[in-house]
Amino acid sequence: MNLNAPAFSSFAHDGLDLFYFDEGDPEGQPVLLIHGFASSALVNWVHPGWLKTLGEAGYRVIAIDNRGHGRSDKPRDQEAYRPWVMAEDAAALLDHLRIPQAHVMGYSMGARISVFLALNHPDRVRSLVLGGLGSGMTDGVGDWDPIADALMAPSLDDVSHERGRMFRAFADQTKSDREALAACIRGSRDLVSEDDMGRIEAPTLIGVGTKDDIAGSPQKLAALMPHATALDIPGRDHMLAVGDRVFKKAVLEFYEEL
Repeated sequence: MNLNAPAFSSFAHDGLDLFYFDEGDPEGQPVLLIHGFASSALVNWVHPGWLKTLGEAGYRVIAIDNRGHGRSDKPRDQEAYRPWVMAEDAAALLDHLRIPQAHVMGYSMGARISVFLALNHPDRVRSLVLGGLGSGMTDGVGDWDPIADALMAPSLDDVSHERGRMFRAFADQTKSDREALAACIRGSRDLVSEDDMGRIEAPTLIGVGTKDDIAGSPQKLAALMPHATALDIPGRDHMLAVGDRVFKKAVLEFYEEL
């Protein structure tokens, strides 16, 4: 297994070619990873060490490049990015790999997609890890229109909005399709009702950095769910919490207890 550059494959769903990797122990319990906005399977899961961590622990590690991201096709219609639409991409990948049920871990936008997957296909989700998104799942995570505007600005120098600058710089760094990302940020913000969160029976771990000013409270979200635990990731903001050692250790312990 090459932990630095896993081999990607593709499958067709909803008229799109979607890319993914399938690494680790083929006989291990499958973990499906769903990355965040403006990221990719490589940026979200390989570079911060999740593939290495989970692979060495004996899991089968699968990660999708969400539509609009990484190597996957990039529609420009914001309706193509509703979170339940992207959740169907994830379910279709499990179908493609003939995996009846998996642990599902999502970060930020990927956490929202993971929740829609759990709501619409509860039998497919063995457990949930929701990173980088707490009570913002139900309450909203602020005004994201300036981020779409920042993505479409001529250059980073033209962006003054602080969060817009952060995401524009990230999109430039990852050489992303900014028009597709602008459609994505406009289309993928649907909230989940508190009642729906309460319907999710899968064991859930919710990890959020203590300096994350986007996610909202993990404790508040966990309190809505029947089998959820909140995790504070000390001293980490939204961008840095994803690869934190405390988060990785907690996830491995969570899986061992299931």
